[in-house]
Amino acid sequence: MMLSASTTSPIVCSWCLWTLLSLCYGLEFRYHNSAEVEKYLREVSRNYPAFTYRYSIGRSVEGRHLWVLVLGKFPKEHKVGIPEFKYVGNMHGNEVVGRVLLLQLIDYLTKGYRSNPVVTRLLDSTRVHILPSMNPDGFESSSRECMNGYGRYNSNGVDLNRNFPDFFTREGEEEEEDREFEVLAIMEWMKQERFVLSANLHGGAVVASYPYDNSNGGNELQEGASVSPDNDVFIHLATTYSYSHAQMHQGNACSDSSFPHGITNGYQWYKLPGGMQDYNYVRQQCLEITLELSCCKFPPERELPGYWDANRAALMSYMQQVHLGVKGQVFDGNGNPVRDAVVEVQGRKNLCPFRSGADGEYYRLLLPGNYTFKVTFPEHETLIETLYVPYGPEKYSALKHDFWLQRSINSSASTPASTPASPTKPTKPCSDRGLQPQDSHSPALLVTSGMTLLLPLLLLSLLM
Repeated sequence: MMLSASTTSPIVCSWCLWTLLSLCYGLEFRYHNSAEVEKYLREVSRNYPAFTYRYSIGRSVEGRHLWVLVLGKFPKEHKVGIPEFKYVGNMHGNEVVGRVLLLQLIDYLTKGYRSNPVVTRLLDSTRVHILPSMNPDGFESSSRECMNGYGRYNSNGVDLNRNFPDFFTREGEEEEEDREFEVLAIMEWMKQERFVLSANLHGGAVVASYPYDNSNGGNELQEGASVSPDNDVFIHLATTYSYSHAQMHQGNACSDSSFPHGITNGYQWYKLPGGMQDYNYVRQQCLEITLELSCCKFPPERELPGYWDANRAALMSYMQQVHLGVKGQVFDGNGNPVRDAVVEVQGRKNLCPFRSGADGEYYRLLLPGNYTFKVTFPEHETLIETLYVPYGPEKYSALKHDFWLQRSINSSASTPASTPASPTKPTKPCSDRGLQPQDSHSPALLVTSGMTLLLPLLLLSLLM
């Protein structure tokens, strides 16, 4: 077929050349500065508009954009039933391996979509958001030293991973005072997108760390760990990454540390108030773990290809875990989807109850098994249902189940079908200062008791 003159325009030729060069050579393994990262993300979104979209969630203290690239079948908008996932890198400016890996991951996903069946299934079933650098100012000021260099903090000299609202302390309310620009941007981003699963990438060790990072000395404190209601799921998530990684699961990649199975409870490692992963989980119902990916925070560039080889499969396997558990919508007595219905799992008393979002949508990451759900909404009968949840990641979809509520006999029968009920009140206060010790965490398993259950699931996922 002959091409017309209009078809062979300079723009088309430029796109063809860029695509050919990227396929032949790939993204260069080096430390790209903030301007280069911005240019690269702009080029990717321009050349792959069908399944990528670039946007900024805000600016750093020095005014640099916090650029995100989203990849998926519907990159510009959320679709019911397609979970939102995110990776965040370079929170500490001088911990740079994660920043490099996320750029390489973007390169890998864009090349693989429609040609690699695993990449295609992932992006068709998941909306993936990648923020290569949360702290571009810190990166630009960093010294290229292995451990003790400068650049960790933002331009105000603040550790961003100590600056989030902490619900185990008296400073736990979500006020904007003393919040850094970068932290405020992340907080607002999470409110807008309602992420289901996340990981933030750090350096200085090789281990997958999971919540809680902090404790108020309540019943969450068990054998030196601060145990969350979804501890079994967190152990599975951390173990999935660790055992998909080339060395992490060995637990001794760095000479000064030893982590059984390459994972650790955050608090058991060291207490961390104001951390991002606890905030994700407690306040935004997004399960997040912290991935420490290199003994040296700022390794030589010649070592970067090896880090990519060690982490590529793990980054992919972890994203697939967004399809654990159950998902669906909550409908009221008139058949309308309702926002802010409380969707609780018996035996899991979350500090902030999980709620339905826009379009009545909910997600609960759960390991295979039987679970009893309790769904409540004003002027409606409490709904209790027991479900068997299979292992969803192998099919790239959690179990789909909708909850249909019935209007309470005592509610106003004259309420029009189009009039939404007011949001229900939380069963546990989410913004009270100084949270009280929790009652019970019956499903919370420590590492030693959880591994027997989780390793068969992990091996199954690795064989896929």
